[in-house]
Amino acid sequence: MRFRRRDDLVVGHFAMGVVNQSRVALVTGGSRGIGLGCARALAAQGHRVALTYRTNPPPEEGFLSIAADSADPESAEAVFGRIEEELGPVEILVANAGFTRDTLLARMSEQDWDTVLEANLSGSWRYAKRASRQMMRNRWGRIIFMSSVVALSGAAGQANYAASKAAMIGLGRSMARELASRQVTVNIVAPGAVDTELLAAAGEQRVAEIRKSIPLGRLASPEEIAAAVAFLASAEASYITGVVLGVDGGLGMGH
Repeated sequence: MRFRRRDDLVVGHFAMGVVNQSRVALVTGGSRGIGLGCARALAAQGHRVALTYRTNPPPEEGFLSIAADSADPESAEAVFGRIEEELGPVEILVANAGFTRDTLLARMSEQDWDTVLEANLSGSWRYAKRASRQMMRNRWGRIIFMSSVVALSGAAGQANYAASKAAMIGLGRSMARELASRQVTVNIVAPGAVDTELLAAAGEQRVAEIRKSIPLGRLASPEEIAAAVAFLASAEASYITGVVLGVDGGLGMGH
């Protein structure tokens, strides 16, 4: 069988000899929870990792940590400029930054709506747009959007959050179609209930109710979400793009 080499993948009638190179990775909202788990997982693969945070830096050294607010239209250019100066062009982007402002629809203000959409959706769009420029030039890149199981199922009291995460799927799949010819993949991870400080703030009773609704009967760890992200960022995932990968213990089945 004859083979031809394309980038870091040996291609024939089947793939073999896949080699993961050290890349420059950026995780937005990477100081805790899922984001920090992703930063650690990518660093464990040998990547040079930068992360952004809003208020509190990560609890450990080893990352290029940059204070930035994803809702600030000017933040992406400043963040990428610093990373390119200190590490090189971003080759892997995990668009994870975001937050919630939960309330029932009847009580949701314009500010509640705008703030969540701006941070979660528009912020992710800005960072992905900025990252794609160099990725297209280099004909290699991985963009991974952090959506949510509620993007497909909805959630009472989270109309703004669910809308932002659902729109992320449309954004990611549109980008996947646009960037595929340049060997840039774009995928979406949709976590379910994850054992983080954010979920714990909902209270023990609510967390217990959520746990009962999950077929696997437990919460995910940030590391389990990060493992899916690390795979999608790898050379082994070079033929996967436009996928919505649910990592939710079965919670989203049927959606």
